[in-house]
Amino acid sequence: MRLARFVLLLPVVLVAGGCGGSTATETETTLPTVGQKTEVRVYWLRDGRVWPVSREVDTTGGIVNGTVAQLLLGPSDTEKSGLKATSAIPDSVSKAEIDVSSGVARVKTGDLPRAALSQLVYTLTQFPTVDSVEVKGKSYTRADFEDLTPLILVESPLPFRQVTSPLHATGTANTFEATFNYELRDPDGKVVAHHFVTATSGSGMRGTFDFTAPFTIHRSGMGKLVVFELSAENGKRIHVAEVPLQLRSG
Repeated sequence: MRLARFVLLLPVVLVAGGCGGSTATETETTLPTVGQKTEVRVYWLRDGRVWPVSREVDTTGGIVNGTVAQLLLGPSDTEKSGLKATSAIPDSVSKAEIDVSSGVARVKTGDLPRAALSQLVYTLTQFPTVDSVEVKGKSYTRADFEDLTPLILVESPLPFRQVTSPLHATGTANTFEATFNYELRDPDGKVVAHHFVTATSGSGMRGTFDFTAPFTIHRSGMGKLVVFELSAENGKRIHVAEVPLQLRSG
């Protein structure tokens, strides 16, 4: 595992809260704090597209410091096996220097391929004080990586989290006529909730979604939320994504 080092050039105070930026691809982000630790998102790649997972970082060294350090460390063994998660950030990139001011996070680091830039931009723009990310003089927002974003991106609940009824899901989507479907499957694979969802926009313009799904299960265990679009051509499932979740009964 790489040793991740992080240098913050200027003092920055980031208050956990809604996701920064004005692009349609950014949704509200809640960062709960327990003691000196805060839950944040870092973004890996699944099938070449960004996907968030949860990390708990120590806020005493700065929330950005801890978050980017986790990003540089790469996916855990559980994330590799359960999500097939990968990272495009080269092993040679072991540190980053960031100056956040006036809504821009200016990043000095080694050369990054485009997929790695998408991970960095998605990770940094979860914070309310970061609207865009500048790397080597070029500015980026999440909208610049639409081709590296799943057509249906679930940003909550995050993979492997414990969920009780009702499930509350949020994220972004860019599907035909802004519509997609979901299923919630219990530990035995049985569908315990299903419906369709309409995002705020679609058909080429990414919108946000927010839905709840009450469910009843007979035993707790690992289930999954499955999101998908139905093909307008033949009705088959397309753009399928699965989020493994610890479902809790009662």
